[in-house]
Amino acid sequence: MKKILVLTLLLSACGFRPMYTGQDTDIYVKPISGINGIDLRNTLNARFGGVHDKTATYTLDVNLHDPYTRYKALESTGDATWQEIVLTANYVLYADGDEIARGTESASESYTFVRYLVAANASYNNAIQNTIKVLADKIGTRVIAETYRHSDGEIDNDTGNANGATDTE
Repeated sequence: MKKILVLTLLLSACGFRPMYTGQDTDIYVKPISGINGIDLRNTLNARFGGVHDKTATYTLDVNLHDPYTRYKALESTGDATWQEIVLTANYVLYADGDEIARGTESASESYTFVRYLVAANASYNNAIQNTIKVLADKIGTRVIAETYRHSDGEIDNDTGNANGATDTE
C-alpha cells in the first residue's frame, strides 16, 4: 500500500495525468461509408464513451479505404493458404471547427484461407473485425491524446507551442 501511495505522489508531482480517468470525451464521429465504416464508427464511439451529436466539442472525420488483401503462403499447386488483410484510414480531428490533428493509421491481420467457401468467408470476416478493432484502438488513442493536449491549453498550429509560448521561452 505504501508503494502505491509513494508512486502516486511521485507521478502527480511530475504532472502525469492518466488519459483514461473516466473523463467524458465529447467527440462526434462522423458517419463512415461502407459496412466496415459502420463497424469502425461503432467501435470508435464505444471507445469514446458513447455516441455524441454534432454539437460536440470535437469532431472526428474518418476516411476508411477498402481492404487490401495479399497472399502470404502458397501451396506447390499455386493455391493460397494464408492471406493478410490490411485496412488503412485517414482521419482529421476538429475542435470547434478548427483542425487540430490529422493522420493515417493502418492495421493488418493474417488469416487462413481454406477451400470451403463458408469457412473461408468466416475466416475473412473475423480478420476484418479484428483489424477494425486494432485500427479503432490506434485512432482512438491518438485522438484522445490530442483532445487532452488541446484541452490543456490552446495549441498554436504554426509553432506547436501551447498557450502562445514562443520558441525562446
